[in-house]
Amino acid sequence: MKFSAQHMLLTGALGMLIAVATGAFGAHAMKKILDADMLAIWQTAVHYQMVHALGLLGIGILQIQKPDWRLSVPAWLMLAGILLFSGSLYLLALSGIRWLGAVTPFGGVAFLLAWGWLAQLAWRQRKAV
Repeated sequence: MKFSAQHMLLTGALGMLIAVATGAFGAHAMKKILDADMLAIWQTAVHYQMVHALGLLGIGILQIQKPDWRLSVPAWLMLAGILLFSGSLYLLALSGIRWLGAVTPFGGVAFLLAWGWLAQLAWRQRKAV
């Protein structure tokens, strides 16, 4: 399914909004609720969400400049990574349910695949220039 430039930009912007909000929430309200280990897990979730929401924004900008259906693949992978990686860590920090940590690597693999896909697209573009 195609992930349009507008959807990439919207998803990236909303991802950043949520990352900033959850980061601030973690730094203030959650600091009183979570122990240091769980707060570190929360901050890791925020960090990875922020980085990959910026990635979605970048892919959206690339899609506007030079539309290519192949850019939908890393966009979907980044969105899946955010949901699986950051989502599982947020839930782990809030609930303390340790098995949620088993979901996190699937999000990490989605991130790796997204960046790898972008790298191979960039590599192929160097031949076309």
